[in-house]
Amino acid sequence: MAEKNTFSDVRFLTVAEVADVMRVSKMTVYRMIRSGELPAVQFGRSYRVPENAVNEHLRSVGLGSSAETA
Repeated sequence: MAEKNTFSDVRFLTVAEVADVMRVSKMTVYRMIRSGELPAVQFGRSYRVPENAVNEHLRSVGLGSSAETA
């Protein structure tokens, strides 16, 4: 029996990639991670953020793909 949700299916983004997607500074992303607003995994001194967490956060603040205007 194979599990559907495994870590090999999860895409992780660097802080710089998250900042680019969200159009904020890297410092803002670090603040969001420290406050718990954005989940992340720490590898040594660097963080990785699950891509689905970024998408979910953008949807929760009303900036998901369905919120685009003409």
